[in-house]
Amino acid sequence: MSPPAPFGRHLLIEMTDAEGLDDPARIETALRDAARACGARVLAVESHRFSPQGVTAVALLAESHITIHTWPEHGYAAADVFLCGAADPLRAVPVLRAAFAAGRVETRLVERGMVGADGA
Repeated sequence: MSPPAPFGRHLLIEMTDAEGLDDPARIETALRDAARACGARVLAVESHRFSPQGVTAVALLAESHITIHTWPEHGYAAADVFLCGAADPLRAVPVLRAAFAAGRVETRLVERGMVGADGA
């Protein structure tokens, strides 16, 4: 019997020394481009710009979601790419790195839906 497959994969992305983090249009474009690169289908994209700075945006996908929260004053953005099916969240990393000219990117990948997979 083969081991169970995860329901989805959730990639956490932290970007530092990044640019363009206060531009909702740039951020929405980056989320759309990242979703396409992953092989996901975009259903909707929404963003909110805070005062005096910062943006939160979400791409609602047929395969789940991509979100980003930015702190432009620190050149920092936290994104997450949660995908199920054949879509590959790791393909979002070079797209987001390039979109924000991030100097440093750190990632963590979590397999979702594996709770109790060993019968516990």
